[in-house]
Amino acid sequence: MKILLIEDDMTLFQEISDRLAMWSYEVAGIPDFSNVMEQFAAVQPDLVIIDIQLPKFDGFHWCRMIRSHSNVPILFLSSRDHPTDMVMSMQLGADDFIQKPFHFDVLVAKIQAVLRRAYNYSTDSSMLKTWCGATIDYDKSTVENHLGTIELTKNELFIFRQLIEQKNKIVTRSELIKRLWDDERFVSDNTLTVNMNRLRKKLDELEIGQHIETKVGQGYMAVEYD
Repeated sequence: MKILLIEDDMTLFQEISDRLAMWSYEVAGIPDFSNVMEQFAAVQPDLVIIDIQLPKFDGFHWCRMIRSHSNVPILFLSSRDHPTDMVMSMQLGADDFIQKPFHFDVLVAKIQAVLRRAYNYSTDSSMLKTWCGATIDYDKSTVENHLGTIELTKNELFIFRQLIEQKNKIVTRSELIKRLWDDERFVSDNTLTVNMNRLRKKLDELEIGQHIETKVGQGYMAVEYD
């Protein structure tokens, strides 16, 4: 799989690139940080890794730009430790966040988990799903009803799928975290909250966000009554 690594520290870029090559990943970099989208279009990556602090524009800017064109999985890297950086990255549609310095095994685990969620689980899900009058297309990551169509990120779709396939049943937060990230050591509880809030906000555009209910102290439930 191809990874676009948007990182201006060339020493770190080369180290990550060399290590990922050992796992059979093809890594491309950015020759011109004022023209990241041109390289993105040329590479057509399966995963994007973005540093927050970059020349010209920061990583948040490029995440917005990529998200306006694609639902490709995005993983943020940052040497900053302020919690708002993680919140901002999740709100912009990133799939995960890792703080520098990091152990390389953790980075590989996160990359593998993101790619597995993004590409493996959807291979047998070509059929459409209906819920609360909306049509969910797992392959296209879209939800549609008479009010329009919204696009979901891979994390949002994964969470949504867990809920609607167990509709009218409570899905606990710990269960969602475990299914999403495979290993709870690599995720904060706040990350799930951000993803849930973003999912509800999108569903509100179709006036069905209120059907995702929070069960205080337990988890979430997708409500649909016959």
